[in-house]
Amino acid sequence: MKCTLAITQKCNLACDYCYIQKSGSTMLPHTAQKIVDYIFLKTPADEKIEFGFFGGEPLLELELIKTIINIIRGNELYTPERVNLTVTTNGTILDTPIIDFLTETNVLLCISCDGPPEIQNRHRRFKSGKDSAALVEQNLGRALSYFPSVPVNAVYSPETLEALPEVVDYLVSLGVERIFLNPDISARWTKKEADILPTVFSTVGSMYLNYHLQKKPKYISLIDSKIAIILKGGYQLMDKCRMGDGELAFAPSGNAYPCERLIGSDTENTHRLGNIYEVMELGKRCHHIPTDALNTECLACDLSGYCMNWCGCTNFAMAGRYDAASPFLCASEKASISVALDTLRLANERNVNLAHNLAGAGSSHTACT
Repeated sequence: MKCTLAITQKCNLACDYCYIQKSGSTMLPHTAQKIVDYIFLKTPADEKIEFGFFGGEPLLELELIKTIINIIRGNELYTPERVNLTVTTNGTILDTPIIDFLTETNVLLCISCDGPPEIQNRHRRFKSGKDSAALVEQNLGRALSYFPSVPVNAVYSPETLEALPEVVDYLVSLGVERIFLNPDISARWTKKEADILPTVFSTVGSMYLNYHLQKKPKYISLIDSKIAIILKGGYQLMDKCRMGDGELAFAPSGNAYPCERLIGSDTENTHRLGNIYEVMELGKRCHHIPTDALNTECLACDLSGYCMNWCGCTNFAMAGRYDAASPFLCASEKASISVALDTLRLANERNVNLAHNLAGAGSSHTACT
């Protein structure tokens, strides 16, 4: 079970591709209490639970995070082995006391950083227009000195797609070992970008293999996740997010959504499942939403079992339906699968063992979104 708590819609950045519309809304502790209780009761006893703190910028509400952690750990169904806690931050206010708190409370930290300054500052600036890159780089370095591994989420746009190898090289130079590369799902992707995907992904694949040959392996999502799925023989049920059933996101108001990417302004009902204060209604509407793409091409494709055409939020953002894959997603998945196959073949030829890098890599659930 993945439960995302968008505890505030306040943010100190004004990223132009953000799918959360900013406001002054912040979650009340009583609302959080009801959400936590609901999630523990809803989740089968043999399933683990991930509570993720999200925003806006969640670290603007550090005291609220502390309160909610106490609520989670005070639940009679809580056990440390069953529950994971994560926080996704833009990295701008990550000072030493905050890092100390996250370390002491065993909260997994994920930082969003799109790459070197010229790329980071293109889309991720402060409200004043001031650049964010220098501060995020400084705080990322501080976090890496505390945590053995900090996942970093890098969003790429049509304008920055070709720079993905530079993004990976930059993050690796800072000491990042877990890199999640995600497209801006709100962007207008065209055939022009789709046509260069194989070349760009192939370059990243070569870098990935070289890191392993140098015995300095890195986790790179678009390679590792596909290799894991190939070795497993395709996506299994628990690899998928199970929107509305195994994955729920809650806005500060207590409104529930199938995914945090679908909260938006929290003022319309397109994706709203109900409100935590209306548990009976929420329970009726919370069920696994059919998301596997029904495109004719998908149904006939030999790669469909290895393809993320089941990602409902991506499908809706790019194609307007939970169960319809966009042409760009199709091109991206084909390129990613192809590069993963090539990388796996080359690794086998050179006796490079990738297994240690693949634990859990096939899951769609990460701390970074």
